[in-house]
Amino acid sequence: MILLLPAALAACDRQSQAPEQDNAASSGEVAPTSGEATGNGAKAEPVYRLDRSKAGTPAPAFAFLDPDGGEKRLQDFAGKPMLVNLWATWCAPCIAEMPMLDRVAATLGPKGLAVLTISQDNQGLKAAKPFFEKHKLPHLRAYADPETQLGFAYATGLLPTTIIYDRRGKEMVRVIGALDWDGAEAKALIDAAMAS
Repeated sequence: MILLLPAALAACDRQSQAPEQDNAASSGEVAPTSGEATGNGAKAEPVYRLDRSKAGTPAPAFAFLDPDGGEKRLQDFAGKPMLVNLWATWCAPCIAEMPMLDRVAATLGPKGLAVLTISQDNQGLKAAKPFFEKHKLPHLRAYADPETQLGFAYATGLLPTTIIYDRRGKEMVRVIGALDWDGAEAKALIDAAMAS
């Protein structure tokens, strides 16, 4: 029971959203299959689990909004490995990941990695764009999925959720919860996608 407390505190439970998020519900919990990490009690460590049970599954075809309000799909990034991060402006662990994801995009974006941070706020770009205007994240763009179609499709029940795809648009791994994107484990996951 004590080991579950850090997990509950480190990731945003899709079932306990801010009042303005009342239309974004979860649709199931994915059991951990590998790579669980928890805090050591002395300092706050990222808490996450890796799920490879959907490896090989093609990316969903739902449309989401680009920063200009146009429609995009994950298939629009075909031929590139992708890191797709579902987050929300009300989710503290999500916000903590953003500077790290910006560094990943700065380093690996020029080498072909598409880093897509897709807001699950039901206000869409009205929530995501001001966040990006306020925070200095020059290598990330404000994508939005106000209908939370991707969140429902992935059905993890938690934010942040990050899905890594190979160059063929096939899922490799899901990171459910907050990961240290500057760390060795994240580097290994991304390197595998870059080598695909």
